[in-house]
Amino acid sequence: MTHRRFGLKSACLSLAALAMGPGAVAQEITEGEYFSEPGADLLVFSNWYDGLFADAKISGVELIHHGIRTVTNGDVRLEATPGQWEMIGSFKERRVDREAGVIEADLSYTDAGFDYTIRVERDNGAYVISVNSDAPVPESLAGKAGFNLEFVPSAYGGKGILVDGQPAILPDYPASDMTPRPGGPRPDGAAADPLPLATGHAFVLAAGDADHAVRVSSPDGTIALYDGRDQASNGWFVARGILPAGKTGRLLEWRFDPAVQADWVRAPVVSYNQLGYTPGRNKVAMVELDRRAGPPGMMRLIRLMDDGSEHEVMKGSPHVWGDYLRYTYASFDFSAVRMPGLYVLDYDGQRSEAFPISETAYDTAWHATNDVFFPVQMDHMYVNEAYRVWHGPAHMDDALQAPVNHEHHDLYAQGPTTDTAFAPMEHIPGLNVGGWFDAGDFDIRTQSQYGTVRGLVAAWERFAPARDTVKVDWTLNRADIHVPDGAPDIQQQIKHGTLQLLAQFDAVGFAIHGIVAPDLDQYTHLGDAGSKTDRFVYDASLAPGEAVDGKSGVPDDRWAFTSRSSALQYGAAAGLAAASRALRGYDDALADKALAQAKATFADEIGREPDLYRWGNTTGGPLEAERLLAAAELLKATGDKQYAKAVNDGYADAEPFFGFTASTLISLRPLMDKKFDKRLKASAVKWVAQQKEARADNPFGVQITRGGWAGSGGVIGSAITADAIHAAWPELVSKQQVLDGFDFVLGRHPAHNLSFVSGVGAQSKKVAYGSNRADFSFIAGGVVPGVLILKPDYPENREDYPFFWGENEYVIPLGATWIYLSKAAAELAKEEAD
Repeated sequence: MTHRRFGLKSACLSLAALAMGPGAVAQEITEGEYFSEPGADLLVFSNWYDGLFADAKISGVELIHHGIRTVTNGDVRLEATPGQWEMIGSFKERRVDREAGVIEADLSYTDAGFDYTIRVERDNGAYVISVNSDAPVPESLAGKAGFNLEFVPSAYGGKGILVDGQPAILPDYPASDMTPRPGGPRPDGAAADPLPLATGHAFVLAAGDADHAVRVSSPDGTIALYDGRDQASNGWFVARGILPAGKTGRLLEWRFDPAVQADWVRAPVVSYNQLGYTPGRNKVAMVELDRRAGPPGMMRLIRLMDDGSEHEVMKGSPHVWGDYLRYTYASFDFSAVRMPGLYVLDYDGQRSEAFPISETAYDTAWHATNDVFFPVQMDHMYVNEAYRVWHGPAHMDDALQAPVNHEHHDLYAQGPTTDTAFAPMEHIPGLNVGGWFDAGDFDIRTQSQYGTVRGLVAAWERFAPARDTVKVDWTLNRADIHVPDGAPDIQQQIKHGTLQLLAQFDAVGFAIHGIVAPDLDQYTHLGDAGSKTDRFVYDASLAPGEAVDGKSGVPDDRWAFTSRSSALQYGAAAGLAAASRALRGYDDALADKALAQAKATFADEIGREPDLYRWGNTTGGPLEAERLLAAAELLKATGDKQYAKAVNDGYADAEPFFGFTASTLISLRPLMDKKFDKRLKASAVKWVAQQKEARADNPFGVQITRGGWAGSGGVIGSAITADAIHAAWPELVSKQQVLDGFDFVLGRHPAHNLSFVSGVGAQSKKVAYGSNRADFSFIAGGVVPGVLILKPDYPENREDYPFFWGENEYVIPLGATWIYLSKAAAELAKEEAD
């Protein structure tokens, strides 16, 4: 394999390339509007900072180096190692001149009056990155504004570095010299700034590493290299050059030169269901190929025998499907193989992990989610697993009334009134019970709580899974994993969510947005949730550190956001009505209370003008859909015709959200008339047609979304909808559409072949965005969002870096829907193939 040394063109350029002039082919700007050469793609503001949660490490000048995105956030920033919520320039315009080989992006720090342009151009085998402005850096930004370029620690930590020729090693773990921050801590709690690891004019990072080596140099300025992990667990290495004061035009220029392997071709990825297959179902593996790889090679299916020998069962060249994003895909169909046993796939010498063909292949797919993930997420509990304590009793000091007219982090906000009997910052008693941590962070998001309750109830009502592996004691606020207690775990989890929903009504009279950390310092807490607060109710009359009679002077209690939203009320009513059915016979008193509250809430909301307060994703789903679902769940709980009428009356307004409501509405068929059934089938026909179009662009049989949050949730939701339609009208949807979604989550997807359910399957996500992400670890049974499509054509799900929340963050509703889908798929997969 031929390598390009820094600043030199490859010796492998063809005569045609030489005829086109230096660098013309080596750094072509593609139709996707980024620079590309074998082994290196340079993106220039193809993506922009995440509008939901600020800096997501996906923007600015970025490098995809031998298939992995290793460099990001090339932009002007006001700190050496800015945190996730620090100020960024506003993006204005992007220009691409493919003929000239130039990409430019215009940005502005509007409040400071500083407009600038990031320009990247090719130059004889390397790139020139420059910051340009018609005006000098404003005095307010002098010494602060600098060009930053960030390097992922998983690729560069522990690697050699040359600084103006002097050798060193980049640290695997942050240990920089630090200096106190002038003006005090940052909002995220960072109280000190790192000093540079090194300064110089020319840096070679990962020297000698053919996959990751990069040279960065400045002709007339100093570059400083910092370690952002000293301040934030999700920090990267940062190369930084300060913009000079009093200068216009080209303020800064760097030469950026990634080492490339001129004949580099990305290794193929063979993706398949990591849990294996049942004998009678379709079995199709997918091969993801570099477009320069040529035609597919040879695939072999090998059975592993109990005497240690191997038996080749099938052999053939995968069938080319075509191109999707930046790769070519080919499929290998081994559905004809039905003999139970243990198998591996071998593609041109690259072998998969062993997987079974067995009638019971999927029977345990949901166990880790039930046994581990949900108990770990339980708020207000001490959670123990064998020798390990996951967390102590958390947030027992909940909660303070949030202040009015306040925009908070994590998409929470309080409107102009509290809508409660409590004054801002007054303690609201009774909220310290039940509920789950919403995701990788520790808030209680009410919309997630009732969605999860409804998902668990759906699984309980269809499959009645009586699995009992978790002991829950609400008197002691304790849960013990792998300890049976005589009660089905799913019923216990439904109870836990119901307790929090009812606590909100008991405390303030209605469902609230949620309960979240009061500041970014606490919000970024990682580790034991039980140590996040002091568990004493805040009392402003006490001094900091003083504690008396269960109260303290430490304002660490979470805040309750309470601006009334009708969508939330209907959503909570739906969750409580559903819970009342699942709790019947297990906790009748709680079932009665849940149903009574659901009925009262629905009656109250249907008889008044709706409260339309909306903010972020914390104030409920679409009002029309939430109202329809509340009526549907109440109809199932009571059989009362008033709710049947409400379903019919609200159907048309909610029809645009059919994918969100379909499985619940289809479950109403025995309770509704033929007119409703006809209406419902027409909606199903329309949804099936929309899905067919949405799934057509890729070879995986699912809709792959392209938002800032990857699409496993949508894939699972669509598979559940397809399952409901298949059960009602099998002629509309084949069971394969359900199994395609199941396969996608369990490994048959772009980018790699890991199961997106941690700990489930031969290979699965072992580095994820859970509460233990600082340890680069996972929570068994958690489901990650999956493959994020970075513009224009790069599918990514990182296993070396957990902090990409849009790819790796667990959320509780996905756990509930995963339990349902895995049970449904296990049933369908035992039937004969369509």
